Order: sequence, then structure tokens, then C-alpha cells
Amino acid sequence: MSELLARLARAISHHWKRSLLIAIAAIFALGAVIGAAGSPPPDDFEVPGAESQRAYDLFTEHTPALAGADATIVFSVEDGTLAEGERREAIESTLEKIRGLRDVAVVTDPFDEREPRLSEDGRIAVSDVRYSIAPEDVEPEVGETLEETARTAEAGGVDVSMRGIVVDIASEQEAPVGELIGVAIAIVLLTLLFRSPAAMGATIVGALLGVMVGQMLIAALSRPLGLPEFAGVIAVMLGLGAGIDYALLIIGRFREQMAAGDSLRDAAAKAAATSGSAVVAAGLIVMVAIAGLLVIGIPLIGKLGVGAAIGIAAVVLSAITILPIMIGALGRWLRPKKAEHVRHSAFFERWGEAITRRPWVAIVSGVVVLLVFAIPVLDMRLGLPDDGNQPESKTQRIAYDKLSEAFGPGSNGPFLLAVDLPDGQVPQAELDGLVEALSSVDGVAGVSPAEVSEDGEIATIFLVPETSPQDEATSDLLIELREDVIPAATEGTGLQVFVGGNTASFEDFSDKVAERLPLFIAVVIGLSVLLLIMAFRSLWIPLVSAVFNLLSVAAAYGVVTAVFQDGIGASLIGADSNVPIVSFVPVMLFAILFGLSMDYNVFLLSRVHEAYNEGDTPRDSVIHGVARIGKVVLFAGLIMASVFLAFVTQPDIIGKMMGLGLGLAILIDVLLVRLVIAPAVVTLLGDRAWRVPGWLDRVLPRVSLEGHLVENVAPRGEPLDPEFATPSLRGNGRPSADGARPEGVAEPEGARK
Repeated sequence: MSELLARLARAISHHWKRSLLIAIAAIFALGAVIGAAGSPPPDDFEVPGAESQRAYDLFTEHTPALAGADATIVFSVEDGTLAEGERREAIESTLEKIRGLRDVAVVTDPFDEREPRLSEDGRIAVSDVRYSIAPEDVEPEVGETLEETARTAEAGGVDVSMRGIVVDIASEQEAPVGELIGVAIAIVLLTLLFRSPAAMGATIVGALLGVMVGQMLIAALSRPLGLPEFAGVIAVMLGLGAGIDYALLIIGRFREQMAAGDSLRDAAAKAAATSGSAVVAAGLIVMVAIAGLLVIGIPLIGKLGVGAAIGIAAVVLSAITILPIMIGALGRWLRPKKAEHVRHSAFFERWGEAITRRPWVAIVSGVVVLLVFAIPVLDMRLGLPDDGNQPESKTQRIAYDKLSEAFGPGSNGPFLLAVDLPDGQVPQAELDGLVEALSSVDGVAGVSPAEVSEDGEIATIFLVPETSPQDEATSDLLIELREDVIPAATEGTGLQVFVGGNTASFEDFSDKVAERLPLFIAVVIGLSVLLLIMAFRSLWIPLVSAVFNLLSVAAAYGVVTAVFQDGIGASLIGADSNVPIVSFVPVMLFAILFGLSMDYNVFLLSRVHEAYNEGDTPRDSVIHGVARIGKVVLFAGLIMASVFLAFVTQPDIIGKMMGLGLGLAILIDVLLVRLVIAPAVVTLLGDRAWRVPGWLDRVLPRVSLEGHLVENVAPRGEPLDPEFATPSLRGNGRPSADGARPEGVAEPEGARK
């Protein structure tokens, strides 16, 4: 891999104009493909094998309107009643227009005397709109048309608000405030690190182009692969952070080689062979970890993982192709003006000496801090936040609050019971008994009479809890209904009852995630450890890294639980307390954090391993490796954390959870695990850190992250440059006895001793 990347970088940086034209043509071709693709489908919470899924399947077969996309329209006034002449006429006229919209199957009348949906004071009325198309087939235009039509009632002095999947799909796109804040902070930090506008610009542009290509790929593949809309958000979040870090690593190494006296093409080749190899290895680990979400067995989570992996692949591709173009174009400006701008860090050399002097103290202290952060995870409750967590200005939140005011919070998430009737018969007495049993349960606000489908095969019962969809009491009620009440009420009747509806689906979703989580963790850890063994020819380093990565993830879980569920500091980011942790957030956090923490692991250990291969003792290799890469790892972590934390400005509660969890977790991982625990562990392992059993060494493919295989590589037909035919640094570049280095000489990147 090192040899291939070196040849590629030399060729691209030498023929950068031609390469630039090819890159532009490829982007335009991809844009043409996107033009033919449709919009992404909505998030699909299908849970194969779950009880709520069986209920949904029965509705689909026998009562399609209950399985289609839906929306709830809430009409309200501040004073008077909606039954007054002009107001009622405006509502009825609006509902008649909605009935005429394409794909609308059912529109309920809030003034229907048989099933009125009017509050006791007459100020709030509700109409349910059900479509004949499945949620995944809804285009944003459907919701936009519904909203435009529903708001015609406002001409009669009526306030209109809406919620439901059709409305969610049509919601306006928020301005990319989080992305802009993250990029702005990255620009400041990169300028401080490089002290070069050209190096900062090359890093930012390379990363942004990778993110753009990733978004284009996701847009082109969203329909064929069924990628949900939120996959794009995750890909942007990951792509920005990882893309900037990858570009930073390669540009930084290129500048080191230039300061050491290499020619532009040789420096580009060496940077690609070393840092480029580390970027590819790190990117593969991230993609493997994220793609591991497929083993969860839930389509939504698996497709989110696929979308995020596409985003990472795009920024890796940008790092090894776009950056050499920019190096070729900006090479003279990328050369550091002063050697100390790329020289090893004296601070981190002293830091490495302090850590390696008392490694056990560093390990124990770091682990204690991680465990403290992780304590709240013991009380983590999975679920799905409801519209009560939306910003107060959004129509979904307004509708949610109005429904809660008029009919109780449980009206925002009723259970839909699908009753499979025996042999197509309608045992009315048994259905009435079931309804009566359900009505007598504590926590139930109301139960509708059983309504038999037109084909007589199933009956439908609506049950409204007293508590909101995200309330823990609602989850307890669902368990009680399924395990106790319904089995007792249907014993000996031949009725089969399946509890469905959005709230039940989300609960089943959470249960499925919890059930498959151990398998997912095992797959991700196993594949990541295997890749690290291949990269470092080490058995202990990957295994120990996996253990400490698990501690980092647990600390991240604890932080998210403390903020959103326990409410510690939640108001500072515009979130409510007692919010359940979104079901897929823990698995997404695990996949992403495990992958990204392995990124920093590769960045750090590749330089330590490089120093060890140059002849350093185990302790000296840690000191020299940390001195070379410590500042880069620190700044890379700060940049990625800033990008993630900027996403807490999003109004969406899921975006806030992901942004906060990822941002703080990266800080924890970099500051504690990479710069404290990892150097101490490698020191204690000594020579064993870089050994692997002989039988394993023979069967694993070889991957070089230090570029040792490319010391004498040039494209076919081209002569070797004199500098590239010899070690990049004359001598080993290490301090003499008095600690001084030759003037203008950077830290060693030379050949193996």
C-alpha cells in the first residue's frame, strides 16, 4: 500500500494540472448522476420479527390506511370556540380540500358526533389525515402541499399546527450553522498549528471537497440503497472531522519532509507512503466499525452505517488524491519558513518523558477518570424522544403541546392494537371484553371500541396512555399490556392481539438494539483488532487498545446520559431533561468512536513504531514518537471535537445527542487515552509491544505505515531524485548528548537501523 500511495502522490503532484481537470470532470459527472436520483426516503423504523411489525403487516394487508403515511392537523383559537360559524366553516372547507389531495385516503372530521375530536372548552380540534402510500414513498412535496392547504383555515381566524411523518419529511432544512461553526474553529486551530495560510487552506479545502463528494455519493445512492435522510447529517459530521484530521496529518508530514530537504515530489511521496498509509488504515477501521452496524439487524441502523461509511471513504479518497494536486499547485507556499514550525515539540518530548517515567501512575489515573465519566451509563434508558423536544417555534412542537392540553400527553402516541380474528369470524362479545379489560388498566386514558376491517379479518383498537410517548411509564404500560393484560383477556378466545403504533415500534426498536448490541460490539472489536495486528505486526497493542477504547465509549455514554436523561447542563444546549437516549445513538456512538479513536491510535503508534524501527529503545521510541506527533494529535482532536460539538446548535434533539456525545468523547479519548494511557501502556509492554506469534505473522498480509518499502520508489521511466534514493534525513536527526539538533533538521524520518 505504501508503494502504491507513493507512486500515486508523485504522479499527481507532478502532473497536478491534468489531475485537477480529471477531478473536476469526475465531480461534474457525479453531479449529473445526482440529478437523475430522487430524494432520500424517510427514516424507516421497521423492526423485523417484532410484535409492532406484525401489527403493521396486518394493517397493511387488511386496513391499508392505518399502515400508510399520516399527519395530524390541530386547529385552535385563543378565545371563543371553533364551533362558531365562520371558524367551523373555515375548518370544514379546509378539510374538504385536503380530501381532494393526491393519495389522501382518510380525513377525520373533528365535529363528527360519533367520534368527536374537540376539546371540552371547544378551543382545540384535531383531524387525522391518512395516506394510501407508505411512509418510504412520501416525497417532501406531499407534506408541503398538505401544509399549504391546511393553512387556508387561518383565513377564518383559526391557528393551524401539524405533526406526523408527512410533516417531518417536508420540514424546512435548517441553515448549516453547526458545520460553519466547526469549520471556523478548525481554520483558527490549523492556522495556529501550521502558521501558514497555504497549509491551512490546503487542509480545509481538501477536507471540504471530500465531504462534498461524500454528500454527492449519498445523494446519488440514497434511493437505490434506501439511505435515510439522517445518513447525510451523520456523514457531514464525520466527514468534516475525519477529513480535516486526515488532511492535517498528510500536509503536516509533507512539510516535515520539505524542511528536511526533500524535493516536492519526494516529500509528497514520503507523506503519502507514511501518513497516507496511516490515513487509509485509519479510514478502513472507521468504515469497518461503522459498517458493522449492519449486524444489528435493523434496516435503519444498517443504512445509517452504510451512509456514514460512504462519507468516510470519500474523505480518505480526497486525502490521497486531492491533496497531492494541491501540493503540486501550492508546493512553494507550503514549504515551512522556519524549521521549528515542523520540528518535534519540546513540550511533548517532556510530556513523553514524564508519562514513561511513571507509567502505572498515568494508567491508573486515566482509568479512574474514565470510570467516573462512565458511572451515569448504569441508568441509561433507551427510547425515542417525541415532538415535545422540538423547538417551541416548530409546528410539530406547537401541535404536540395543543394535543397534550386538549386530550392529555398520551394522545401524541396512541397504541394501535391489531386483533387477528379467528377464521374471519367476529366474536363481538370477546372483543368487547378485551376493550373492557384494557380500559381498566392503570395508566390508560381511553380505549376506542373495536373496529372490524371491511374484509372481516382483523379488528383495530386505539388505546391512549395517560403519559407521553417518551415517558418511562408508557414503556412500563406497554410491557404490562403485552405480558399480562392482553394474554389474560384473550385466553381461550382464539384472538391474537399485536400492539403496534409509533410508540410501540420505537420500544421494539430499542429492544432489538439492546439484544444485538453484544454481537455488534464483538464484530467491530474483532475486525478492528485484526486490522491493527496487520498494520503493526503486534498482538498486545491492538488488544490493549480495544480495552481502553471500550472505556472511552463507556465514558461517552455516561456523558450523554448525564446531560440528556439526568439534565446536567441540558439547558445550556437548549435541551430538556429526562429525555430518553435515542435507541440508535449508543450503537452509532460506539461504531463512530471506536473507529475514530483507532484513528488517533494509528496516528500515534505509527510514529512510535517508526522510532522503534529506527533503533530506539521501547521507552525512547515512545518519547520520540509523542514528541513528533503529540501536537498534531492534540490539534486534530481539538478540531474534530469542535466540529462535533458545533452540532449541538441544531434544533434536532438527535443532532444534539450525537454532537455532544462525539465531541466530548473525542476530547476524553485524545486527552486521556492517547496522550496519557497509551504511551504508558506501550512503555510497560516494552519489546513485546511490537511482536506477533510467528504463525500469525505468516498468514497475515503485510501493511507498512512507516513507508519503509518506498525508500527507493519512482514511477516507471522516471529517474530517482538523489534525495529520495537515500534516507530523508542525514543521520538519525536525534539530539546529541547536550540535547541539540543540527540546524534546520526535523525529527527523524529515516530508514531502519
